[in-house]
Amino acid sequence: MNKIKYKILKLIKKNGINNKIDIIIYNINKILIKIELNNINDKKKIESKIKKCIYKNIDKNIKIKIISNLKEKKYINNIKNIIVIASGKGGVGKSTISANIALTISNLGFKVGLLDADIYGPSIPLMFDIENEKISLIEIENCKKILPIIKYGIKILSIGFFSELNKAIVWRGPMASKAIKQFINESFWDKLDFLIVDFPPGTGDIPLSIIQELNITGVILVSTPQIISLIDVRKSIAMFNLKQINVPIIGIIENMSFFSPKESPNKKYYLFGEEGVKKMAKYLNIKFLGEIPIIESIRKYSDFGCPIVLKNEKKIYYIFLKIAKKIINFTYINNI
Repeated sequence: MNKIKYKILKLIKKNGINNKIDIIIYNINKILIKIELNNINDKKKIESKIKKCIYKNIDKNIKIKIISNLKEKKYINNIKNIIVIASGKGGVGKSTISANIALTISNLGFKVGLLDADIYGPSIPLMFDIENEKISLIEIENCKKILPIIKYGIKILSIGFFSELNKAIVWRGPMASKAIKQFINESFWDKLDFLIVDFPPGTGDIPLSIIQELNITGVILVSTPQIISLIDVRKSIAMFNLKQINVPIIGIIENMSFFSPKESPNKKYYLFGEEGVKKMAKYLNIKFLGEIPIIESIRKYSDFGCPIVLKNEKKIYYIFLKIAKKIINFTYINNI
């Protein structure tokens, strides 16, 4: 029996399948194969490959049962809550919101980290004026770990720290996914109450890799009000609601909701449509967390490396404070 088991394992590996596999042989004609998947989308392809190589090289009359399970998600030691900030498309202000939420929660007395997981367009280093900072390593239990950079009291890691300014990161999906997994597993955050993850846009390889790698507490979605943005954010909502992913949705934020001129602060101009996100949230039964207006100072301070919640802008600070408190309340309920 052991010889057959060894032969099957060897055949599977030879066919390029390197997943964790356990084989139980009941008798010469019946076997059970348990396989750990890194990606749920590989299920049919891998199962088909395994059956073909066994039927071809061992016995075409063998009864094969395959049980495929997703790789168990990791809890990062000493991190209580992992909150993802996601969107269906780029350019909706996700990184700006990630930065300001992280700082607002930190201002409430929590220990916070910020992970910029947007491989191809890392914005966080610019928003914190740390583009030229160099990453250092620390040795923990004979293993070298990446040490986050601390700015404004929060710990920050970005792929931008590893690339040259104005140089494009030209990686295919598998390479980018491998890089982000290393980034997650080889970093030393120490003790955190919250790790805020600035997600890459869309529903591709990198978002899936992060979802499958980490035990995420919840996700916050960001969209602008216009239909073209709402179409894409609904795809993200569908992804997080998939049975095999099933990440709790904390709520959705509408960014660039309206513009109010200085001379008429009570007048609102809905440049991208009125309450598009709010209406969609109600229809999909998702919590609406708040709306962020179009304010020049948000852009200005982000470009200068000092997110707006650190400035004396009470109106916008209170908007982020309300959102931060809703996130904290969600985690309290979730952790009971």
